[in-house]
Amino acid sequence: MTTTGNQFTSLRNSDVGVWTGRGCCLRLLQVLSTCIALSLVASMGTWRGDIGNFSLFIWCFCFAMTLIIIIVEWFGLQRRFPFFWYNVPITFACYFALLCLSASITYTTTFVQFLPLSPNRDRAIAAITFSCIACVLYGMEVAWIWDWYELGSNPCYVHTIPGLLKVLETLVACVIFAFISNTNLYLHQPALVWCVVVYSICFIQAAVAILLKLFKLKYTLPIPFPIFQVGLTLLSVIFYSSAMVLWPLYQFDEKLGGQAQRSSDGSCRDDLTYYVCAWDQRLAVAILTAINLLAYMADLVYWARQVFVKD
Repeated sequence: MTTTGNQFTSLRNSDVGVWTGRGCCLRLLQVLSTCIALSLVASMGTWRGDIGNFSLFIWCFCFAMTLIIIIVEWFGLQRRFPFFWYNVPITFACYFALLCLSASITYTTTFVQFLPLSPNRDRAIAAITFSCIACVLYGMEVAWIWDWYELGSNPCYVHTIPGLLKVLETLVACVIFAFISNTNLYLHQPALVWCVVVYSICFIQAAVAILLKLFKLKYTLPIPFPIFQVGLTLLSVIFYSSAMVLWPLYQFDEKLGGQAQRSSDGSCRDDLTYYVCAWDQRLAVAILTAINLLAYMADLVYWARQVFVKD
């Protein structure tokens, strides 16, 4: 532990100098961009829709956490944390860049394109613009922190293969949660409720793994961290495999009460609707489930090699 402490002493000391002009400008612009985006969407009132509420939550979360990071670094409070501070801003910046990107894409494709020409549409387009700006700014912050702390020789967890996979798994789960915010998609069928439980459990597992690694808590486990990861990831693969079977089966098989054709969904036939129809939401969740299953399988292969394949 002493060796590790000496290895990163320079990083801890450099924390004091983080609040440079470049860092200050980036963070303030991030706060400004997310604040404008959430204000524009919030002003739309009931016109937001489920996806609008999801995007609003993302921008609020990014705004609040960026503001907290600014306060911590402005008052030099990073020294009080029992872990290396650079892990926090670079991890959040990675997530925020991807979250703002996903919010921009989903809000555009599932909501804005259905809005008629009106002031609400103008507000929505402006919100997307500022969300994209925030995404770019967070990406710039990742590059800046990487260079500032010389992370090429001291890599952060989110810049490793398992770290990136965990980021992907949790991000895809968040987008799934946005689509299943419409409870009418699954409450009528216990098998579909199980799928929602799977998404929630696996998201929590991935988040726990990230926190254990990020805050150097993996040494508190009673078993080696790679073995812990193999068990956790294997469980997620099994769970997601069940969801990959059950969700399409009960959503699109007419014998089980599903709708095989998009035209059979009444909400998809209404040209005046300003939100994505239920059938499209079901399809989106099925596709995202497949993507996350592949991510968990890749994650499992990586950790299995770490445990069972000896160099």
